[in-house]
Amino acid sequence: MTERTWSDVDLTGVAWRKSSFSAGNGACVEVAPLPDGRIAMRNSNHPGSGAVFFTRAEMSAYLNGVKSGEFDDLT
Repeated sequence: MTERTWSDVDLTGVAWRKSSFSAGNGACVEVAPLPDGRIAMRNSNHPGSGAVFFTRAEMSAYLNGVKSGEFDDLT
């Protein structure tokens, strides 16, 4: 798949989702599935600042690491 920057992708109308564990002040990230199969992620406090994109395999690896506690030292 050709790499594209956030500015090359039209994110109009994608269904952004935020975790129910998000802080009350909105300090959280949002994710959205894209028509090409990738997952977009953005800062919910600055949604216009862009997004980063992950393949489903990349997102799966990341979520498995989160679930197993590999990133607990970051919070």
